[in-house]
Amino acid sequence: MFRFLSAHLKARPRAGAALGLLIVAGAVAGGWAASEHGRTDAVLTSGKIAADVPAPPPPPPPADLQASLEELAAGFREDVGLAVTDVATGWTAQVHGEIPYPQQSVSKLWVALATLEAVDRGQSNLERVVQLGPDDRSVFYQPLGRRIRNSGGPEVSIAELLRWAITESDNAANDKLMRELGGADAVTSILAEKGLSDLKVGAYERDLQAAIAGMTWRPEYGIDWAFQHARAKLPDDYREQKLEAYLADPMDGAAPAEITRTLAALYKGELLSPASTKVMIGLLNDCRTGPMRLKYGFPPGWTLGHKTGTGQDFGGASTGINDVGLVTAPDGRVYAVAVMMRKTSKSIPARQAFFHKVSRALAAHWQAQQRPADRQVAVVPAPPAGGE
Repeated sequence: MFRFLSAHLKARPRAGAALGLLIVAGAVAGGWAASEHGRTDAVLTSGKIAADVPAPPPPPPPADLQASLEELAAGFREDVGLAVTDVATGWTAQVHGEIPYPQQSVSKLWVALATLEAVDRGQSNLERVVQLGPDDRSVFYQPLGRRIRNSGGPEVSIAELLRWAITESDNAANDKLMRELGGADAVTSILAEKGLSDLKVGAYERDLQAAIAGMTWRPEYGIDWAFQHARAKLPDDYREQKLEAYLADPMDGAAPAEITRTLAALYKGELLSPASTKVMIGLLNDCRTGPMRLKYGFPPGWTLGHKTGTGQDFGGASTGINDVGLVTAPDGRVYAVAVMMRKTSKSIPARQAFFHKVSRALAAHWQAQQRPADRQVAVVPAPPAGGE
């Protein structure tokens, strides 16, 4: 089942080739000199290396795409944050793009990034094996956690934990990665050192979800449905008060535009070593969650590597319904996209339809930039009924 390590430590044509072309193109256009980890630390100008040359400001977003996003957000009639960043030029089209939204499992991206940074520093190793035990149980979706018995749990490598956390959104795997790094504060420190202090991870997934409901985590909550049963005993007005406080100032908050700019920097190789960048992009490409969100809305020929987030339901509404990722157009152009819903009372099909509209708006913008002979007709089938 786990061929992750060998598959991602070797060259991956899909993600690796695209990344390589982008890095080569950037080197030809502006030049760069790499540090010991292969990151861009200086700019080559007229054959000379000039360190700390400030980058020019990105161009303004395309008027057609900006207008489309504004129209979509207004028509949704609920609090939604949107951002699209062109990886090559740096422009960002956005609506409420600088306002923090609850990330939910989108924050697993930053735990993975911090883990791979530790690997780049020589402080960790993808092949290192750890054992899960009773204290590693988490909440909600946790396939690895379900395999833990009081006598012990499965042995998994750091690479396998990354795969479980990102491609399956396993909460136990994410919490174990955080614990191996030293906790949420350690992850926050690593991100801050990379200039990513506005991307919050909040807490261990189990502590975050307990706090949202106004509870304090107990080890027994990680077994079967114990957490849900305990939560159901809380008064509705108490839960509503705690949930609204979380939504107003989410401890795992991040702004959509900050997320897309970070994903763009990741793709360009500015955040991790080339090997770790390839691993991270491979994880996004292999994500299995949310097939009916952004991914379903893109026409044939487009590809999306992404991470979803889904929060708790209460009072007929869902919270933290998100999808963010890197999307590649048929001509190889790459965009970072984020759609984040703070709280929605809309049906699952209505939510899905909104994600699809954002995808189509980006595809329509791209098509409008093509030569008439190269333009394609976007055909997206109607989504089937069912879950997200």
